[in-house]
Amino acid sequence: MMTSNSYWQRLKVAFQYVMPQIYLTQIAGWFAKQKWGKITHFVIKAFAKKYNIDMSIAQKEQFSDYASFNEFFIRPLKENARPINQNPTALCLPADGRISECGHIDDNLLLQAKGHFFSLEDLLAEDKELVETFKNGEFATTYLSPRDYHRVHMPCDATLRKMIYVPGDLFSVNPFLAQHVPNLFARNERVICVFDTEFGTMVQILVGATITASIGTTWAGVINPPRHNEVKTW
Repeated sequence: MMTSNSYWQRLKVAFQYVMPQIYLTQIAGWFAKQKWGKITHFVIKAFAKKYNIDMSIAQKEQFSDYASFNEFFIRPLKENARPINQNPTALCLPADGRISECGHIDDNLLLQAKGHFFSLEDLLAEDKELVETFKNGEFATTYLSPRDYHRVHMPCDATLRKMIYVPGDLFSVNPFLAQHVPNLFARNERVICVFDTEFGTMVQILVGATITASIGTTWAGVINPPRHNEVKTW
């Protein structure tokens, strides 16, 4: 017998499949870029209150310092907010989020959530060279919640070798859906950044999600929008 809790869980998952993901994201992206003065500041304040965002660690602590919601969403932190491990043999966490999964890549399978796996081939857009490189390697998945600082840094010194844009869906990537949407990270839109490091080859994969309107890098600027219908390599 289905409980009310399981019914609502199934309904939430079903809604992700039927809602117009791209259109909702485009609309949210348009609103997030607008500079509406006090209205924008009110929205930012309400968002910060809802998600209990600590503004004391932001370089700009006042809501009125942000001209748009986008500017607030990628707000830089104070220099001492996240101390960096100075050990040259250590890798630093590249994002200000929570590690949802990490561990060994079993041949070519990565753990998405308890009991759910996805393949390197799917994640890396069937790039055979990269798939072979990372078989039996290590991985970590960092989840950025709405309250988190939405910038990604380098965990070590590295040189960019190439970048791959992979079109896809825009499912939400929260832990609940990671347990219920098969192949989630390999089906969402993403940007694969391939680096050479003193430790060997490393990739950082920036995965898009519902309402997250764009992915950008410091070396190439905004990758999307516009969104493309095919894999693109730089």
